[in-house]
Amino acid sequence: MFSRLRGALAWLWWLVDASRRTLLNLLFLLLLAGLAWLLLRNTAPPPLQDNTALVLALRGPVHEQFHGSMRENALKQLRGQPLQQARLRDVLTALDAAAQDPAIARAVLVLDDFAGAGLPTLREIAAAIERFKASGKPVVAWGSGFDQRQYYLAAHATEVWLHPMGAVLIEGFGGHRNYYKDALDKFGVTAHVLRVGAYKNAAESFVASEPSAETLEADRLLYDTLWAAYTGGVERARKLPAGSISATIEQLPERLAAVGGDLAKLALKEQLVDALKTRDQLRASLIEQGARDGPSFRQIPYEAYLQRVKRPTGSEAVGVIVAEGGIVDGQAGGGAIGGLSTAELVRRARDDQAIKAIVLRVDSPGGSAFGSELVRRELELTRQAGKPVVVSMGDLAASGGYWIGLAADEVIADETTITGSIGVVALLPSAERALDQLGVRTGGHTTTWLVDAYDLRRGLDPRFAQVIQSSIDHIYADFTSRAATARKTTPDAINAVAGGRVWTGAQARERGLVDRTGSFADALAAAAQRAQLGDGHRVVYIEQQPGRTERLLSLLGAEIATALGPPAAATGPLPLLQGAPAVLWQTVHDDLSWLAGAAAGAPGRPFAAMAHCLCSPP
Repeated sequence: MFSRLRGALAWLWWLVDASRRTLLNLLFLLLLAGLAWLLLRNTAPPPLQDNTALVLALRGPVHEQFHGSMRENALKQLRGQPLQQARLRDVLTALDAAAQDPAIARAVLVLDDFAGAGLPTLREIAAAIERFKASGKPVVAWGSGFDQRQYYLAAHATEVWLHPMGAVLIEGFGGHRNYYKDALDKFGVTAHVLRVGAYKNAAESFVASEPSAETLEADRLLYDTLWAAYTGGVERARKLPAGSISATIEQLPERLAAVGGDLAKLALKEQLVDALKTRDQLRASLIEQGARDGPSFRQIPYEAYLQRVKRPTGSEAVGVIVAEGGIVDGQAGGGAIGGLSTAELVRRARDDQAIKAIVLRVDSPGGSAFGSELVRRELELTRQAGKPVVVSMGDLAASGGYWIGLAADEVIADETTITGSIGVVALLPSAERALDQLGVRTGGHTTTWLVDAYDLRRGLDPRFAQVIQSSIDHIYADFTSRAATARKTTPDAINAVAGGRVWTGAQARERGLVDRTGSFADALAAAAQRAQLGDGHRVVYIEQQPGRTERLLSLLGAEIATALGPPAAATGPLPLLQGAPAVLWQTVHDDLSWLAGAAAGAPGRPFAAMAHCLCSPP
């Protein structure tokens, strides 16, 4: 009886196991078939119908490259979630291609979710909008409200429509920094700052209670110049008298009261917008002007339109390397510059026989001086190998962001780029007073004074401070001498405009820190001309290659991606600041994170020499 039971159980187990293997094999075959179908199917989109509107519903900020990990971005796309960021190159490509496309009749800007960009980036997009309009096609901008950066783009449209309950909020540039010296004193923390340059204020907020005279002087010239560029651009686009925006701001209480406190009517009266329309009225107007497609007007999002754009197929190319974000020594992903990883991209471009010239597109406030030099050196070797190098400055190219471009054949900045900040700073915080207040003591034996010359618990030995200052002085001298060589001038001439001071691109041109002002397209054309390339050459971006996981995710369906689970949730604010406005805690968090990072130092070196402006575009 037991033998029969064992036999029955064995047969049953064989049946279950065989069924399991068969099911898994079938699922595997289905997966292979699905992948084969994705690879072999005809992916050519159907032709566009006439009278189609190109819709630019920008979401999030506009960057030079996608920020964040490739895996997270791939997962979002597979789930059908739009990326909350856009790339400048994509927006420009879509507008320029659509301007020449007979199927595209107009463009529509929807800017409610646009989180902004620096003024140089806004100027690049605005110029592309003007090129689109020059082809004889209208552009309509609509918003439930426009903030300062959104409105700069909207102002360049043929018509600007605002929701009847909306407003145009133009405030101006500048602002107030946090100064932490008094707070750090209360906690018993000392920030030791060693720097070169009276205007090098990157760590000033940790050792002062208010801005220095040099900081106020530099900020005044910088922000007043950028504000003039902003207001001038808007007033020319809207055909308003010069100075009208500043006059409206100065008389805002009186002018708003004259229209009964209605901000939308004020915008209409001041000719900042052309009409007040709800979203359904926008839709109805576009159906009337164009063509109906179901319940709405015939349209295509710019992201989908990019898949239709035909690109040059020539064998020769200009390679573009994006250097965006803070500079660190080693590896970095999208939105940051790694000294090692970005240098590797330069080497790849140098070794690629199809790439005849390189454009380094810079949008960086700087960071590690060592990481900056790693990138600069690779560009220098590229020039020595016979390939031209052109630097194109975007929103920021300051301090280390300026350093990395010192090996270029030509440096082109936007008029409103923030650049310069030639200076070096080291920040070493210590907490010996805090421990003393707690009654914590330290003690021990060291063979030399250098062992604990800088110890968070014991402070900074004056002899070590002297060592650091000497090193900082040397790095600054290296910085200025390299700048003098690159700019074909003398170190004294560079010193006169250095000292950590920031300049706009136009001011930098006047002072010989850049060759000329111009756009990203100007930099591409300059690189092609220097390499003697014809009209059919390609423009290729040299970027980090996606790994196997990212490549697989680009082929799998959204259901599989969803099964992998959502990305990890972002960490919340510091407990001390719970309940405070997000902008407040984020600013303090960022500042104190920089202080904590300075305490960690640099691997293999006793301190981190920073070529950083600690600045951001207004």
